[in-house]
Amino acid sequence: MPRYYFDHNATTPVAPEVLDAMTDALRLGYGNASSIHREGQQARQMLEGARRTVAAKLGGNPAEIVFTGGGTESNNLAILGLVRGLGVPRPHLITTAVEHPSVLEACRQLEREGVLLTVIPVDATGRVSADAVRAAILAETVLVTVMHANNEVGTLQSLAEIAAAVDQARERGQPIWFHSDGVQAFGKAPVDVVALGVDLYSVSSHKINAPKGTGALWVRKGVPLRGIVFGGRHERERRAGTENVAGAVALARATELTGFGDSRHLAELRDLFEAIVLAELPEAQVNGHTTQRLPNVSNLLLPGVAGESMVIALDLKGFAVSSGAACSSGSIEPSPVLLAMGRSHDDARSCVRFSLGRGNDESQVLALAEAVIASAKQLRATQKSRKAAEYAGV
Repeated sequence: MPRYYFDHNATTPVAPEVLDAMTDALRLGYGNASSIHREGQQARQMLEGARRTVAAKLGGNPAEIVFTGGGTESNNLAILGLVRGLGVPRPHLITTAVEHPSVLEACRQLEREGVLLTVIPVDATGRVSADAVRAAILAETVLVTVMHANNEVGTLQSLAEIAAAVDQARERGQPIWFHSDGVQAFGKAPVDVVALGVDLYSVSSHKINAPKGTGALWVRKGVPLRGIVFGGRHERERRAGTENVAGAVALARATELTGFGDSRHLAELRDLFEAIVLAELPEAQVNGHTTQRLPNVSNLLLPGVAGESMVIALDLKGFAVSSGAACSSGSIEPSPVLLAMGRSHDDARSCVRFSLGRGNDESQVLALAEAVIASAKQLRATQKSRKAAEYAGV
């Protein structure tokens, strides 16, 4: 039985071109990039070449790129490293209710350390308003962190508008910084850190067809960031530890392969999938913003169908999908993101995420739509039969 992968927001297959680049780096760049001998300098050249590539894709300068161990570390470095590094007696931090756990848990850790925390609610589409951010800013506020794109429903935040609200506080002489978790957006939506108005921006390699274990944090020049990993003076003293040259090279090669022609194609496939499913299952609903959404994400509410049951049913038919964030798999609680968007607990448990990516084509999407429709009808019929049996006392 063929297998079709529709869980690219969780992780992505490694692209052959990326694997080739990484293999070359492992073979030729095995030296320590901090060593001054030929092997070390060859590794250094590869590392700095990767830094230039990633910086160019983000619209920043190479010196502003810090290579990390992944998106979680990038987010932790941005949040913990900035707030702790400021040394303010009782700083204030602002975030939203739909952030990735690597952001929310970092914020909650700071709250346990005495930092004031404000978590801003979102609307039914998963968006936070710039006015809400503006209203939440206090004289003690030092950091605002808002994700660029949500990992579960794909909703894009209006970062430029939020940045304008932050700038208004700066105009009053308030030192305040703006971070965005761009892990899901990078490679799927246009990213120009200068135009977006952010000061720190996180990315991860395994969301764009590179291996797990590498990420990057863009840090605008002048941002007072303190490292949270201690040891050597690597990455301009912002992230200690011998650099993962092969991982950085793989991330850089993956960024070169991303293109918005691919994004348009994925959006067309997603729209086709949703049109077919909604025509046959009119009670189904799409979660997230109708237009400000990642091109590859479809999160569907399927009333009367348990999301995990749908995931299992589709897996048995050869389709890999998700009932929520991969970082929350195994949790019996409904998605905090969907609850924050106003979904009931029952509805949140009836949602399934389909995330497209490299390798998916129209034939696979058509097969997926057919399998979703058939599985939903079968699961509902089974549920009705079970309830009827219970009612009859069988």
